Amino acid sequence: MMFTSVLATEFLKLRRCKVTWFTFAGLSMGPLGLALFMWIVREPGRAAQLGLLGTKANLSGLEATWPAYLSTLTLLVGIGGMLLLSFIVAYVFGREYTEVTAKNMLALPVARHWFVMAKLVVAAVWWLVLTVAVLAEAMVVGFALSLPGFSATMAIGAVGNALVAAGISYLLVPVVAWITTAGRGYMPPLGFAIAMMALGNIFGKTGWAEWFPWSIVPLMIGMVGNPVESLPAGSFVVLGFMFVAGTAATILQLRYADNAQ
Repeated sequence: MMFTSVLATEFLKLRRCKVTWFTFAGLSMGPLGLALFMWIVREPGRAAQLGLLGTKANLSGLEATWPAYLSTLTLLVGIGGMLLLSFIVAYVFGREYTEVTAKNMLALPVARHWFVMAKLVVAAVWWLVLTVAVLAEAMVVGFALSLPGFSATMAIGAVGNALVAAGISYLLVPVVAWITTAGRGYMPPLGFAIAMMALGNIFGKTGWAEWFPWSIVPLMIGMVGNPVESLPAGSFVVLGFMFVAGTAATILQLRYADNAQ
């Protein structure tokens, strides 16, 4: 099948790509940073001696327990992941323009929608591997810290919430892909992602949070209030529409693109 060949080619492009390791290194710093804060809260005296501001860490309300650790981890995957995933998608689609290979891709006797679908699959697999690896790392770090309050049910629930947050973040990236192809580079989509995250925080404090796509993850994980047990059906309708509309816009952008490289 044509799609299989295009997909295999897209994965081959990542063989010697250092960006994949950079993204893993960036996201994997999250659990290590959380571990540092857990240690500061648990050992405020020693942390103060080292100049790590133990007093301010205690005043933040953070507790050195498994529930607090896993809750903050979900926040990390949900919010940090929205920005990192936007970078991944911007790289997957934007490298064709920065490496001056878009003219070759668009000249191939292949329907252009296959390139869009293949790149979205690559981004999905890339993001899934990163998320699972970091969640596994976080569990190892948590056990190494000997945090109190662990239960298998709580851990499964927290991991499930983190995966849902990661999935919701992915449903928004076709719009980033469209901005990348329309802007022909990395900067427009990254600027767009940062702006949407800022707007998401603003709308998250209003009654429209469940309808604004970039407010849904903050709403779910409690960044703009108390975490919700389940998202309203309307939020999933909005997310589904954004995914379909973003994918269609990206396909049309490539189909009618007139590359001038």
